[in-house]
Formats: sequence, C-alpha cells, structure tokens
Amino acid sequence: MDPRLLQTFSTVLTLGSFSAAARELGYTQSAVSQQIASLEGELGAELIHRRPVGPTEAGARLLDHVAPILLRIDAARAEVRRAGSGSTGRLTVGVCPLAATAHTLRVTGEVARRAGVHEFTVRTLPRRAVAEGVATGTLDLGLVDGFALPDDPLRPARTAGVRGVPVGREPAVVALPSTHPLAHRTGLRLADLVDARWIDAPDVGAPPADLRALVGDGPQLRVALRYDGLDVRTYTELLAGGQGLGLLPRSVAAGRRDLVGVPVTAPELTHRIEALRVAGGPPVVDDLIASLT
Repeated sequence: MDPRLLQTFSTVLTLGSFSAAARELGYTQSAVSQQIASLEGELGAELIHRRPVGPTEAGARLLDHVAPILLRIDAARAEVRRAGSGSTGRLTVGVCPLAATAHTLRVTGEVARRAGVHEFTVRTLPRRAVAEGVATGTLDLGLVDGFALPDDPLRPARTAGVRGVPVGREPAVVALPSTHPLAHRTGLRLADLVDARWIDAPDVGAPPADLRALVGDGPQLRVALRYDGLDVRTYTELLAGGQGLGLLPRSVAAGRRDLVGVPVTAPELTHRIEALRVAGGPPVVDDLIASLT
C-alpha cells in the first residue's frame, strides 16, 4: 500500500470531507477521489461511504492500522537521518507536565551546557505526543510520567523503536481541598472513593481509564469535570477549589495550605517518570539519562 494513499485516506476520514482533505493536503478534490478509488481497487473493498463521509467496516479496520504504519515510516526516516547527520549541537526535549520537575529540568539543563549544546529546546506535550516525537526524531529525548503499582512497569504511550528508562519515582497521593471531610485521613483506598467526583485531566493527571483499571471490578469512578490542558497550576487550582479529586505526586501537593495530599494505601501507588529514547540518538542523550537516574 502506498503511504501517500494511506495518508489521504486517513485525512479524509479525520476531516469527514473530501474537499477539506484536498485543501489540507494541497490536492484537487478530484485527485483525492482518485487516490481513494485507487486504494479501494488495490484492496478490493469499499473503504469510505461517500454520503455522508465515513468509514465502511473494511475502512474502519484499515484505519486502525494507518496511524502506526505512517508513524513507523516517519520513525525509519528519522533514524536514517540521525545516522547520517552526526552531532548537530542541538537538543530538543519533550516533557509531560508532571515530569517537568525541578530536578529533571535542572539536570537536563546542566548536561546540555556541559555538552556544549548551543540550541536547547524544552516542549511540554501530552504523553502520546512525547512518544511519537521521540520516534519520529522531532524530539531527542522524552520525559513521561504516570501512576502505577510499585512493581509494575509504567504504561506510557509506546511507539515504534522507543525504549523507556526509569529515572524517578515518589509516592502518589489523592489531592483534596484542605476543607474536605477526608483531608485529615492518613491514608485512602481508591475503592472507598468510587462515590466521589474526580477531575478527568488526561494530559496532566491519571486518565480515569487507568484509575478504573486499578480499582478493578465494582463501581467505577465518577467524573465531575474534564480539564483539557497541560498546565499543572490550573489542574491543582481546580483540585484545591473542590471541583473534584485527582492523583498527584506527593511533592506537588506538599507545602500548600489549600490542598492536602493523602497517601493512596490500597492499591499502593507510585508516581513514576521515564526517559524515552531511540537507538542512535545524540551522545548527550546517554549522558542525560545517566545523570537523571
């Protein structure tokens, strides 16, 4: 399958329009229609309903494969470029919000200066974007975080050729307003909080799906509010304002008068940080990971 045809197929379904896909890709609408027809002819199946635009059953199955295929191609292209480019004196690091701790940022900056990096860039991104950026070469190193059981691996978004190395951990706490009836507790079980209201902040805190998996069978956690953003301060202000509960690393909740962090005792959770990298990256990445660990 021609990757260009797959890109056109994905764009048509993402935008829900042949004309919008043509504008996005810089083609004529007729060219987009011809490309879709060519892909359908090659696979021997109708992939897109025309009116209204949407995937057929066969198209939906293909769509599940398209993003990983295109990402793998981009990753291969990036790896070849890295192999031929050598050291460029540039370093771009992608970090998730709660992975951007004072320690990780200080160490990253110190190593970059020692290595003589003259163009150092830090980008705050969602977990999946960090993993994809490392795979495709737009990021030299990624720092992602998550909540997990002490002996379980972190489950960040994985992608082609990306390897994770643990670089930090600390206890997880349930963040409550200081006036909350449970704020005086010395420990809380997630199963006891199924009737509480939670904030869904998938790009900062723990996604509700992950919390539901930790709770297991039985009543599921209720979402009161969704925060679509990457700002830790906004998230903690929502928590302190009583908009809902959330998980935080212990250090983030410490030292605030309006926010209390109560340890999670069952299951015992930790906040973990991993460095994501690929083979063949610049030598400074090895130094960074060694210094962080």
